[in-house]
Amino acid sequence: MKYISTRSGKNQGTGITSAKAVIKGIAEDKGLYVPEQIPKLEEKPEALLHMNYREIANIVLSHFLTDYSWDELKKCVDSSYDSKFEVEEIVPLVPAGDAFFLELFHGRTSAFKDIALSILPHLLTTAMEKEKEDKKIAILTATSGDTGKAALEGFSDVKRTDIIVFYPHIGVSQVQERQMTTQEGHNTHVFGIKGNFDDAQTAVKKIFNGEELAKKVAEKGYKFSSANSINIGRLIPQVAYYVWAYVQMINKRKINFGESINIVVPTGNFGNILAAYYAREMGIPVHKLICASNRNKVLTDFINTGIYNIERKFYVTSSPSMDILISSNLERLIYHLSGGNGVQIEALMKQLDEKKQYQADQKIRNGLKDFYAGYATEEETTAAIREMYQQHGYLMDPHTAVAYKVYTDYRQESGDERPTILAATASAYKFADTVAEALLLPPEKDGFASIKSLHQHTGVPVPVGLKDLEAKAIRHRKVLEKEEIESTVLKTLAE
Repeated sequence: MKYISTRSGKNQGTGITSAKAVIKGIAEDKGLYVPEQIPKLEEKPEALLHMNYREIANIVLSHFLTDYSWDELKKCVDSSYDSKFEVEEIVPLVPAGDAFFLELFHGRTSAFKDIALSILPHLLTTAMEKEKEDKKIAILTATSGDTGKAALEGFSDVKRTDIIVFYPHIGVSQVQERQMTTQEGHNTHVFGIKGNFDDAQTAVKKIFNGEELAKKVAEKGYKFSSANSINIGRLIPQVAYYVWAYVQMINKRKINFGESINIVVPTGNFGNILAAYYAREMGIPVHKLICASNRNKVLTDFINTGIYNIERKFYVTSSPSMDILISSNLERLIYHLSGGNGVQIEALMKQLDEKKQYQADQKIRNGLKDFYAGYATEEETTAAIREMYQQHGYLMDPHTAVAYKVYTDYRQESGDERPTILAATASAYKFADTVAEALLLPPEKDGFASIKSLHQHTGVPVPVGLKDLEAKAIRHRKVLEKEEIESTVLKTLAE
């Protein structure tokens, strides 16, 4: 399996191995790496019925990362999905309301990013050995809240790497910020920025594509890579949990072999729902991919109209990991839907950069018919949290609540009542103040007090990684102007 840039297209002689793609993170032409073709799952779901999560993940990865040996992948998988996760299933499937919640938040940082970012360091270090890479890797990451902590946790003290994370100083929850600023590890560096996620992501992409800066960094013995979902090594491991979820639906006798399901994903940078699309293309029977947005509904508007327009007001919401206007992984989807037309994708991305919008052609729009898109307001998100807990005893974080609200809209509009998997992307305790307010609990002095209050009220266990978080020493305090990001990278790697 070769990997090609979304902006080069097929038959351009640009294919590289998955190991090289994992190391590089982003292509020289600013495109994102995608497999030349999405592989089909050779194993039938019934053959996977008695496998655990690690075994299914190994199979899925082996179809995409064909230059890694089976034993190399097994070592990566076994080293990643172990006691770091608080439940034996790794990602349990829990029925509540009218859906089955795929709980992706039982890792160290209590968010779905743990699934991919637990294995990415192993995939990367294995790739470095395979490619005989002699330089250190500088991991640059922009985060809207969860990727940063999960990446820091994954790469902390990993040999021959340094990780630098930028997050919006105003725009993440108190718990998310404290998780990052207390991160330990000799190779971890965290900076708040005076701007939003898109500012951080744009700056990081600019650094990746700056030849002069790359030369300066190379002189210091480094080369850049990414832990964001722009790195194919982040995206592919996420496919596994959708395959796993379908198999569990059969195991739980909720569906029969071959019966189709829907998948609902709260969506910001589009990586998580793209992984569900890849699972569908591998052969998992998915009827509708339901894309849920918050008030920053650029994806909802695109899927419904074919016009992607970022010239709009940016909102800071209670679901901050979705406060994004430039959804990087959408480029991968429209590349696939275009039939691999890299020239077209490059032109559309140029329009987005210069004119702040682009319009998809009919071929891409036809492919978007497999998606349903909707959004939830702040009030609707709050109501969804409260009603789900009061009626079903299930505690949702704001991102998962956005997804459930959009799912209920879809059911009402379509009448489609087929079994549905909903990606539960974070523990409610990461956003305890918002969730506590939704449950009409008395206000507390801060997010940490809200964690205790929420636990006392619901009895839902607090994740280990969030217990006593407020008592941990803050190690990273610097807040930058967004114009300082590039110089800060150079200075950090020179230390």
